[in-house]
Amino acid sequence: MYIGLDIGTTTLSAVVLDTDSGALLAQRTTPNNAGAFPAPGRAELDIAQLQRSTIDCLASIVADAPIDPAKIRGIGVTGQQHGVAFLDPAGAPVRPAITWQDLRAQEKIPGSSQSYLQRMIAQAGGVEAFRRMGCLPAAGFLGTTLFWLHENNQLPAPSTVACFVPDAVVTFLTGAGPASDPTLAGSAGVFDIVANDWDWALLERLGLPASLFPPVGVAGAAAGGLRAELAGQIGLPAGLPVGVALGDNQASFIGSVREPATSLGINVGTGGQISARTDEFHFIPGLENRPFPGGHYLLIGGGLFGGRSYAYLLNFFRQTGQQLFSGATDDDLYERMTELAGAVAPGSDGLVCAPFFTGSRVDPSLRASFTGLSPDNFTPGHFARALLEGMAEGFYRFGEQMAPVIGERSPLVGAGNGVRRNRLLAGILAERFGAPLHIPALAEEAAVGAAIIAAVGQGEFASLDAATSHLLRYAEVVG
Repeated sequence: MYIGLDIGTTTLSAVVLDTDSGALLAQRTTPNNAGAFPAPGRAELDIAQLQRSTIDCLASIVADAPIDPAKIRGIGVTGQQHGVAFLDPAGAPVRPAITWQDLRAQEKIPGSSQSYLQRMIAQAGGVEAFRRMGCLPAAGFLGTTLFWLHENNQLPAPSTVACFVPDAVVTFLTGAGPASDPTLAGSAGVFDIVANDWDWALLERLGLPASLFPPVGVAGAAAGGLRAELAGQIGLPAGLPVGVALGDNQASFIGSVREPATSLGINVGTGGQISARTDEFHFIPGLENRPFPGGHYLLIGGGLFGGRSYAYLLNFFRQTGQQLFSGATDDDLYERMTELAGAVAPGSDGLVCAPFFTGSRVDPSLRASFTGLSPDNFTPGHFARALLEGMAEGFYRFGEQMAPVIGERSPLVGAGNGVRRNRLLAGILAERFGAPLHIPALAEEAAVGAAIIAAVGQGEFASLDAATSHLLRYAEVVG
């Protein structure tokens, strides 16, 4: 039995995975109330509060699981990428973490028309300097945030380690110093994913001290044992192995895709990604290339559209009801929107949505649009369906960019709550890709992936591919 823990932006999720049967014996999701937005464009997280929530989440799932806690053999951890947490030499937080939602690097430098992000790219040597990072830097990335702090004379003391939020949780659970697996480090924008190390020359050009950056670890390998004082609170044995954390995008792929070498995965949560595993590093403008356990890579089309985009439309409808009709809105507005969208014919009678409400990785200034409006399609159902079709189109376009490298991939796998809760979106994806969409049997895919990587790290399986082949099944095929 292995526990998988996912440190999400808005929730903490944990599962207990039986590696004999592939069944989830328990699962638990609790709010992550540690996040805050202290000012416009600022997104931070109280690590001390996150630590307390982590204990509560783990204690709850141990109490819920119908097994002897002594049978649990390890804990795997995953969570949000890009942001940065700050720990002192003893592993204690020295200030709030700055998360991936933070936009301070997009601000203009006082007295200049240039943003901090633009200055960072120029000072690094232009966009070519980031080719081996797998992605261009963006606001909210660890490297970008540290550059902003450097430019504003706010870097922490030299003894501080700047790591990722899941790394900080592993350090808290074990007492061991933080180590970042490439699946997380590769989201920093300053990590050479070909060499599997920080780009020290680039960091020097940016003025960022080498002492800030944690050593490179291996996802699933034991970072240390569960601290005795926490073990008593959680109800687990002291010294239980806790694995080095991995990135949530890779964890979701691991926890949902049974045949990783041949499949194409779409994950729709707050945002959305389309992912394909490759054996070599590929640089394709507009796509990201992220490290994947076992020496592989994950080619990513990362959209800032997803469940968040659907929520923007939901909130518009809610405000319309409240402000124009002074009425209480239905608690099932999400389901009602999808019901109305389902009554609209494919193509939304010519209404087209580009769902880039908060821009894209390539162009943060890009904004959403609805075009092709007519008297016939100016209805809530058309708007809802057009938005879902716009999301599917975005994923499909990313897939087209990948095609010269990955060729034909099958099966098409759809994961995340955005697919599980919205079978209409699942059907639209299947229709746009011209292939059935396979939905994994196990929910909480990122937490499942964390449990799987912990089991591999403890030698339960000979390889990650062997683990996913044994453990994963598809519960439903749409389209």
